[in-house]
Amino acid sequence: MSVADILDMQDPAAVANPYPIYTQLRESGEMVWSDRLNLWLAPTHATANAVLRAKTMGRIYNPLEPQSEWDIFNWLHSDSILDSEPPKHTRLRSLVQKAFTPGRINALQPNITQLCEQLLDEAQTKLATHGHFDILADYAEPLPVLVIADLLGVPRDMAEDLRRWSQDIVKMYEFGRTREQELQAQQSGSDFVNYISGLAAERKINPQNDLITALVEVEEQGEKLNEHELIAMCVLLLNAGHEASVNGFGNGMVALFRNPDQLELLANDPRTYSATALEEFMRFDSPLHFFDRTATADTQIGSVTVKAGQKAGALLGSANRDGSVFENVDTFDITRESNPHIAFGAGIHFCIGAPLARLEMQTSLPMLFERFPNLALAGDPVQRPTFVLRGWETIPATA
Repeated sequence: MSVADILDMQDPAAVANPYPIYTQLRESGEMVWSDRLNLWLAPTHATANAVLRAKTMGRIYNPLEPQSEWDIFNWLHSDSILDSEPPKHTRLRSLVQKAFTPGRINALQPNITQLCEQLLDEAQTKLATHGHFDILADYAEPLPVLVIADLLGVPRDMAEDLRRWSQDIVKMYEFGRTREQELQAQQSGSDFVNYISGLAAERKINPQNDLITALVEVEEQGEKLNEHELIAMCVLLLNAGHEASVNGFGNGMVALFRNPDQLELLANDPRTYSATALEEFMRFDSPLHFFDRTATADTQIGSVTVKAGQKAGALLGSANRDGSVFENVDTFDITRESNPHIAFGAGIHFCIGAPLARLEMQTSLPMLFERFPNLALAGDPVQRPTFVLRGWETIPATA
């Protein structure tokens, strides 16, 4: 058995706390081969960063079989910016960035603030009625979905559907998924595609001041997004934006509760520490722990040659606990200034929604503590039983 096989992504113990295993995987400072997964694992900051940045390590999507059953799901990925490589990726990213501009993102600030106030009002009502509320279900989860809905031009009353479709689809990225989860992902993918397709057709006739309209109209050197690419982009924005924001926020909140000194520091001065706190949220317990790429040619990563056709998985959660890059790696420190984490990825696949995720968390985190300065757990948080996308199902709180 290879050293990498100490990591079993379906082992409940590894899901609950993979960090001691990561420490062992980083000991050689190199890539390690996993017989269990039939791929290379990149556990250090240097190797994970290199895997993400190497031009000969591509994000290659292999269609699911049978093709007829997975038709919609397959093109949702093959026509997605996430699963494309240059020159297609270059064209897609250029077109999307013309619509998904910094100005459009920054203009969302008042809307995000208003949504936070609304959600906090509802949480306060639950607190008064029941004595507790759920930081995830009542605050962290609905916020990014509502923000993306407003950005795209989707009615807010569709938020629950959007969130459900997203949660069903991302379960396909986990190891050991069930047939029931596969069927649900197919159905949710189909429902999502039909809905966005209808909105896009409507925007071509009746343009609005929203991102779907901008994506319909965007053009560069005669190039436009085709229907599949437009729909895939909308689905990716929701899935990636929702999962990263929710899990990053939730993981950080649990870390705060487990470190009372840091909780007190943030509660006493949330505006001062919110920016560095959210970066530590992303580093200390990253929302995405595994991101695989495939060698399109023999690729040297450290002393290891990843042969053409072999896969390598960047272990982002491990990379962000690398003692050669970060001081006191296992200490949760919301004042940490030097924090070059790669929780949002690196290279050409650096998360296009990272500025929006940061804006959401920089707004929502201080507002939570300004409303509830005495925030405390009202019970044990319940962890999600997933490895790739790491997060929590419930975080009951009182104030």
